[in-house]
Amino acid sequence: MPYYIYKIGGPFNLLDKQGEAATFKEAKALANEFRRGLDPAGGHVVKMIFAENELAAEDVLSQPRELDPSLAGDDY
Repeated sequence: MPYYIYKIGGPFNLLDKQGEAATFKEAKALANEFRRGLDPAGGHVVKMIFAENELAAEDVLSQPRELDPSLAGDDY
């Protein structure tokens, strides 16, 4: 299974595939390269995901993450 690299952002958190790699080391290097090219004020992030195919990767990335109840508390 490959690693997919996506740029996420914009008004609707659109997914924009930036690339894919066969190994974690390659994917991490690609993701870091894309992150260096981002404008910090642009509101975009680069994420890397390990998935069976592009559709599965986009499905996981577009689902909202739930807050871990063990992390909620007085620290916030």
